[in-house]
Formats: sequence, structure tokens, C-alpha cells
Amino acid sequence: MKRREFVKGLVGMAMFCEIAEWSDAAMQLPERPNFLWITCEDMSPTLGCFGDPYAVTPNLDRLAAEGVRFINVFTHSPVCAPSRSGVITGMYPTTIGTHNMRCQAVPPPFVRCFTEYLRAAGYYCTNNAKTDYNFVHDPKISTASAAAAPLTAWDESSPKAHWRNRPDPNQPFFAVFNIEVTHESRIRSQEEGLLRQLAKLTDKERHDPEKAPVPPYFPDTPVVRRDIARHYDTVTLMDKRVGEILRELEEDGLAENTIVWFWSDHGVGLPRAKRWVYDSGIRVPLIIRIPEKFRQWACPDDPERVKPGSVIDDLIAFVDFAPTMLSLAGIPIPKHMQGRAFLGPQKSPPRQFVYAARDRMDETYDIIRAVRDKRFKYIRNFAPHLPYAQEIEYAEETPTLQEWRRLNSEGKLNDVQRFFFSPTKPVEELYDTQTDPHETRNLANDPQYQPILEKMRTELFRWMKETGDVGLIPEPELAEMMRPNGKWQKTAKPHLIVLEQTENNATVELRCPTEGASIAYRIDADGKQGRWQLYTKPVTVHKGETLIAKACRLGCLDSDEVAWRLGEQLPTTETPEPIPDWRAEIDRSGVLERLLAIKQLDGQGKAALSAYEKGLKDESPSVRYWAIVGIHHAVEDHTEREKWREVLLEALNDPSPTVRVAAAHALCDWGELEKGLTVLAELLRHQNEFVRLYAINALRHLGEKARPILPAIEKALSDPSGYVQRVARTILKRLGEQT
Repeated sequence: MKRREFVKGLVGMAMFCEIAEWSDAAMQLPERPNFLWITCEDMSPTLGCFGDPYAVTPNLDRLAAEGVRFINVFTHSPVCAPSRSGVITGMYPTTIGTHNMRCQAVPPPFVRCFTEYLRAAGYYCTNNAKTDYNFVHDPKISTASAAAAPLTAWDESSPKAHWRNRPDPNQPFFAVFNIEVTHESRIRSQEEGLLRQLAKLTDKERHDPEKAPVPPYFPDTPVVRRDIARHYDTVTLMDKRVGEILRELEEDGLAENTIVWFWSDHGVGLPRAKRWVYDSGIRVPLIIRIPEKFRQWACPDDPERVKPGSVIDDLIAFVDFAPTMLSLAGIPIPKHMQGRAFLGPQKSPPRQFVYAARDRMDETYDIIRAVRDKRFKYIRNFAPHLPYAQEIEYAEETPTLQEWRRLNSEGKLNDVQRFFFSPTKPVEELYDTQTDPHETRNLANDPQYQPILEKMRTELFRWMKETGDVGLIPEPELAEMMRPNGKWQKTAKPHLIVLEQTENNATVELRCPTEGASIAYRIDADGKQGRWQLYTKPVTVHKGETLIAKACRLGCLDSDEVAWRLGEQLPTTETPEPIPDWRAEIDRSGVLERLLAIKQLDGQGKAALSAYEKGLKDESPSVRYWAIVGIHHAVEDHTEREKWREVLLEALNDPSPTVRVAAAHALCDWGELEKGLTVLAELLRHQNEFVRLYAINALRHLGEKARPILPAIEKALSDPSGYVQRVARTILKRLGEQT
């Protein structure tokens, strides 16, 4: 990925001086629009207004009639944290290192939450309340909690956040309300509060399981139908909450001044949907209602295109949301953002393709990429040796998955339903979503579709190369690059510079020497704590007031606060702690090109062995890792394995623990159990939690062969990583051991 000159040297105050200039266009608008985002979780386009006759969604149907339905909208990731990470930054998680689920990444220094640009332009920004951006400022905080948001991203991020809390009722706002009731967990929940809400649904609002639409890949049983019906019931509950929020907007007289968005973070929370790059996992509804006064601004070339009741079938990606918001607010879009505005004066031409990625899902590793145009979907399985139906403990709680597994074990599934339990995956999948909307007929080997296959394959690899996709770098290696030895870096304290001073006030400039940091400040006075604000220009401090400032850098610990009162000595400055620029290091190394080259050999069997042998000598442990994985699965003949056994034994001493995991796993599969299991048991004690997760996942795939080190697996039940604990429980359950 090329790092543009634009992103170089963006530190602290300098960046926000530039933002202040950018905001001039917005300030010159006769009237700036407010923005309201109403978001929900784990829901495909299962709304009446999107043509679903089973859905009961009168409020969203009404919103669609008053707004625009976008019917080709796709997330880049079929699970919440990577999906939301791309939304808040306008960048692909596979570029900024936030692609693995709940990974607490350190994005590159030029990455910002797009709300900072809105705040700098004068918007009051609130989030109620889920974040889940895959970066936090404290390792003890859940990435999903409201508290995980950077202090500089929102004026308020809490379950009480609301546009009504803004100090100036005339200030334009951006308010987000996230509705959780459609989440995967609610399908199986017996929580009393939810059951009370469901019990209040009328007969017309309640969904009859007998009428539930069952996809062809699911077994059609009462258990599956009940789950689907329950999900639709929660969609109706969500719709009621949407109606309440919209009524509040009406009550405040703001409907004609506010652009309203509604969308879901990814597809339905059922197996083979959420967490998967099929349309059931990545296609979502988007409705935008644009008041008449803003339609010319929103669509300068054709305002009629966004009139009430319109339908737009342009391909839209989630990374497009951030630049579109900035475009609608009149703020120039930063050059590093990868999304394209689809509304406003900076609107881009329509997309030809959208892209998606599946990486680690909770405790379970996989790597899949997809590209889609308006008709065809191409999927590349970069771990074809792994099955689709790997266990993910949280997902295993869903009755539908339990039912699906039971019927598979009893041999009661048809070919389409049984495919999900195949022991391996094809390297390539190609689907005609027009004739096969459930994506069950793989056309990759059909000669008639070879030109389309080649076109889509080329496009996928082009996108991965252009965006600098880091998904092929094993997580233990990437995590070590971000935080060497697992140490969290701390943002340096802001520097205070007094520009002007009198007896009664002073003008103070704030700077942070940590590259990529933003600064928050507040003014305390008369014993009252002020409101945290985003620093964009010098601050005036009056006699008797206290200036409090803190610096924030995504993925790092916040700085200590600095405090200053007029007449006091300025706080001491500090030398910034170095923060590895892992993105630049990867770009300089050329490793991504070598990784793509070696992974294009998947499925070629022994014909690829010479390239794998060369890869074993590569300076990058990531390339060596994939070379060993390639050898492991390409060499099936026992005689041929003898030739490679010594190579794998030598790799047990590789300096990279990730490479040692791959070599040990392969040797165990090839019969060298004692040597391989010894290494895996040792790596279960490694300081890097992702090395331990790689090791225990290897043991999971070994199945019964892992039994000799049962004590080490049992010890992993108390590992500091909850993900390692989950895999340990899965292994012990498979082996018939009590946990």
C-alpha cells in the first residue's frame, strides 16, 4: 500500500489546524444538516420495505417511503468489530490491522475516527452506545463498550447520549443510536426483560414459525423455524424503538433539518450468515431520509434521485459511510480514506465492486476474501485445509447450529445442507447471485464461467495488493509488530505553549509529540468540571480557571492529564515513547507481494513444492509459515513425506513461534507426535497470547492425536486469554473429558 504524502507528519495540533481550514466549506452552508444514525445489529434486509412479506416493520417501512432505499449495500466484514472499525474510519480493517475480531489493534498514525472531523467542524457528536471499533485506550476495557471510544471521537458516548444534551440547541449534531435487540444472542435468550417485550407483541406482530422462510442450506425443522421466527420478532421490537427515536426528532421540530440513516452492522446472526462472506452475512439494509431542503446538496446532478420512495441500486460499501458523511457535512474528505462518497458535493462515480473479508472469529482462525459486482460473487479460501464448520463457542449456543450439527451426525441432511460440514473448502467459489441468491451452486469449475472467474480473481488480488491487505500475516506476528513484547505504548502528555498572556487571561496552544495523537481538553471553573472538547485551535484560559488536557492515540494508552492555571509554571514536557510504525515497515519489506504470490499456489499440490521450499528461506516468518502450511497439505504420499520430514524438523527451531506451530502441527499429522506435541505444549506457555491461540488451535485440529498432552490442554482452561480457554474447552469436549 502506498502511503500518501498527505498522511506524513500529521501530529497533534497541526492536523487539526488543517481540519479547521477544511471546515470552512461547511461553515459557509446556509444551513448545515443534522445527522441521525439509527443502527441495529445482526440483521439482513428482512424488512417489509425491502420486499420481505414475513417482516412486520411499519416504522421502517414509513421511513423508506419518506426516504431512499439503497438495495446493494455490503459490509466489508460479516461480524461486528471489524465491520464497525471500517465504518468509523472509512478504511478497510485489512489495511489498518483491525480485521481480527476484538483484536485491540494499533491503527497507523494517520487513521482517525471520522467524527473527529465533524467535531472539528462544529458538530456535536454523540454515540448511544456500542462502539466495537477494534481499538481501545485501555486493555482492560471491552472493545464493544461505550467507554472504549477515544475521548476525542465523541462529545458523549454512553447509554444516555442524545442530541438533546448539546449545550447549544442551535449547534448541528450527529447522533448515533444503536439498537441491540436484534443481536444473535437474542435468538436464544431467555432474559426476563426480553421475554416481557416479546409477550407484548400483538398477534399480528408475532411471527408464526410455520410461515418462517427457511434458507435451502438449513434443515427445515421446528427448531430452525423457531429461531427464524424469534429473530423476526426481535426485528419488530427494533422497529418499535426506531419509531420512538423518530418521534423524538419530530417532537423537537428537527425532522426537516436532519438527514436520517438506518442500517444494520452485518447480516443475520444465524449460522452461515453472520461471520461469513455470503450475502446472508454481508448484505444489509440502508435507508436514508433527506429533507427537501438538502436534496440538491445531497445529489447535485439529480436531486430527484433522492426524493421520497426512491430506490438506488448502486453498489455501496461500509467504508463509504464516513466519506459520505463528510461530503454531506461539507467537509473535504481526507485523502487516506479508502471509501467513496455516494452523496453530497464530493460524490464519486458508482462502484463496480465491493469487497469482504473473514479473519479470526473469536477463538477460531480462518482467512477468506470475497469480491462482488452486481451479479457475481467470487470467494477465495486462503485456508482451504480448514472446514467451514469450525466450532466458535459463542455461536454454538444457537439452537439452529446445534440442530444442524445433530442432523449432520445422523446423516439426515441433503447435499446442499451437508456441504457446510465438508472437511475442507474449495480454494475458489463463484456464485451467480441473480439465479442463486443463497449461493449454494459453486460455478468455479464450470467452463462456461471461466472468463468471469478469472476476471473476479484478478480483481480480488488487485484489491488486496492495492489496499495492503495484512490478513496473510499471522496474528502472532502482526500483534508483535504492533506491540513488541506485548507492551502497550503510552501517548505523550500534551505540551502547553502560552502565546499571549495578560493579568486576566492567556491564550494557550496545545501540542502532542506522539505521531497520530489527538488532544482533548476541558476548562474547570468555580468548582465545576468542564466538558471535554476536541482541541483544534488555541484556547483562552481566564483567571481562576484550570485547563485540563489529555492526548489520545488510537490503540495506545491515553496520556496522563496535564493541568494549568494562569500564573502557574507550565507543566514539564516529556519525550514521546516510540510507537512502531508497523504499516510502514510492512510496506517497505515487500512481504505482502511475496505472501500473495505463495498463496496463489493453493490447490496446485506437489507442483507448488519448489516455491514452498524457496519460501522456507524467506526472511519473513509470515512467508515461512505459509510455506510450511503449503507443504503440510500438498504432500500426501508417505514416501514423499520422508523427503520433507527433515525440513519440518529443522523448522521446529525457527526463531518465530508461529512457524514452529505450523511445523509441529504438520509433523504431528505425519506421525512425529512426540516431537510435535512437545513443541505445541511448550508454546501454550508463550507470553504472546496469539501464539498460545495458534498452538491450541493446532491441537484442536489434531483431534485425538492431542490426547498425550491432555494435562497441558487442561491447564489452558485457566489461560489469561478467554479465547484460549474456549478452544481448550472445545478440545476437552471432543475428547470426552469433563470441563
